[in-house]
Amino acid sequence: MPTQGPARQPTTELDPRYSSALNPRPGSEDVTATEWSEAQRHLEAAEIFWVSTVRPDGRLHVTPVIAAWHNGVLYFSTGAGEQKARNLAHRGRCALTTGRNSLSEGLDLVVEGEAVPVTDPALLEEVIAAYEAKYGPHITSPEGTFHGIGDAFRRGDAVVFAVAPATAYGFGRNDGVYSHTRWAF
Repeated sequence: MPTQGPARQPTTELDPRYSSALNPRPGSEDVTATEWSEAQRHLEAAEIFWVSTVRPDGRLHVTPVIAAWHNGVLYFSTGAGEQKARNLAHRGRCALTTGRNSLSEGLDLVVEGEAVPVTDPALLEEVIAAYEAKYGPHITSPEGTFHGIGDAFRRGDAVVFAVAPATAYGFGRNDGVYSHTRWAF
């Protein structure tokens, strides 16, 4: 289970091979690595993530999920019989991605780690609170798309996974200036 408490601080490295430092453009001479605190703000705000898992036969499975960043860990859920749950039962390694669909602006993020099922009732309540704070009426309103998800977590109808980052990548774009940051935990 990912540790609770203060989030681990990663080492941060700019990869000039994939940043504008290698292919200078106006404004790119000052390209720097993205700070982890900025990446965390994006993880907290992102509404949709794509989780990538591997099937037992080696084929990839990618699907969208909602997720909440809480205490340095990314949490998402799925039904126990869904493909991603079956894949993670076989091999827990996964990647969650989020970002912008734009060539010229935004920050795309990839978080790699081990998906660990959350079974501790107190932690489940924290995750439910994080989901409710983030997604609001989508979860708390009877008309919400995901209304009842907290109760599904409590009953075990949905499996909640915790992914503490092992490695993360940030691909920044700012009006033609690109950065590629790697965070190692």
